Amino acid sequence: MPVSRRGFVKTAVAGAGALVLSGRIARAQASDVIKVGFISPRTGALAGFGEPNSFVLDLARKAVSGGISAGGKTYKIEILDRDTQSDPSRAGQLAKALINSDGVDFMLTTSTPETVNPVSDACEAAGVPCLSTGMPWESWYFGRGAKPGEPSPFHWTYHFGFGVANFSKAYISQWNGPVKTNKRVAFLMPNDADGNSLRTIFKPILEKAGFTVIDPGGYEDGTTDYTAQITKFKTENCEIFTTGPIPPDFAVFWRQAAQQGYTRMVKIAQIAKTCLFPSQVEALGSLGPKLATVAFWHPTFPYKSSLTGLTSQQLADKYEKDTGRQWNQMLGDNVGLIDAGIAALKSSDNPKSHQSIAKALSTLKVMTPVGQLDWTKGPVPNAYPMVFAGTQWVNAKPGSKFKLDMVVTDNADDPNIPIGAKLVPYNG
Repeated sequence: MPVSRRGFVKTAVAGAGALVLSGRIARAQASDVIKVGFISPRTGALAGFGEPNSFVLDLARKAVSGGISAGGKTYKIEILDRDTQSDPSRAGQLAKALINSDGVDFMLTTSTPETVNPVSDACEAAGVPCLSTGMPWESWYFGRGAKPGEPSPFHWTYHFGFGVANFSKAYISQWNGPVKTNKRVAFLMPNDADGNSLRTIFKPILEKAGFTVIDPGGYEDGTTDYTAQITKFKTENCEIFTTGPIPPDFAVFWRQAAQQGYTRMVKIAQIAKTCLFPSQVEALGSLGPKLATVAFWHPTFPYKSSLTGLTSQQLADKYEKDTGRQWNQMLGDNVGLIDAGIAALKSSDNPKSHQSIAKALSTLKVMTPVGQLDWTKGPVPNAYPMVFAGTQWVNAKPGSKFKLDMVVTDNADDPNIPIGAKLVPYNG
């Protein structure tokens, strides 16, 4: 049936009105939804860091399923999870896509400089608030261009992570503990943000504390032959060994060190960045037990999640029951990231405003499984240091469904953490 000119106009006007109304409803709905990006390595060389994150995000989504209240309004929370595949370039690209295509209001990122720094840089450049964890704060702060003694160049990015002061207190206390050594330290650090920070800041602290540090220089990630370094450590009779590599590199080095007889000389092997998780240590077979490391979270930490209400022990127990896997340090750390992120949104005047979220982050105080975080007390305005406990991997007790246990052997950095056992020699 033909449509008259008047009918066509009325229909067109009605359709346009419906489109306008639909657009208003969509915008109103969007204004009630806070989009939070979450970027971590779930696959690739750094996959151990992202192992608990499906569980962590499931906890988070359930905890905020009813929305959150902020600035007198209730908002829904949408968490957009992305996997870097352990690729720094991809981490930056994912951040830009979440910002430009998905329109996230807030970014959370975790686990090593290879993930956190490119994501933080993308957020800083775009003026999007970002909170991160899972790496040393110096590598995050100075590794991104900040200068000692100068004002912070960062307005949108915030971080909580252990620092060299925490490393130093935990390591030195552990090395001066029950295992007696000649205080000669094999110092194997990669030529990357972590390794260079430790070489610049940590090495002089060790020397001042009376240790002789043997540093053959930075090596490149992916090195396959460590004969020169091993020979030097043997020649120098280094009874303490310390390193901070990506997991595949340490496995290659430690097997070569065993083949060339160096591991029989080592009384304390203190490993950072890798050997933090049971899966990494189990992969070393008989070379794994008695490796020492540090814990930025452990089930015996006397702290709990402000968002879920779970204590550290309850969190570990639930994870093992629900997943069948052994607890992992990043479980507590990343729940802490969620705790702090949601707390920042709740304390902001307007969580749809980038400026309001950033302002809330700058004064945030929140309880998490890794302890109380307080950005009013950081060493720099944008970072707060986590505590460390000295730990060691040991064979699990008979009847355990897991092969290894991590036990706390030193609490110099936080006396509230209970000690579970004395450190024993690696070559004993």
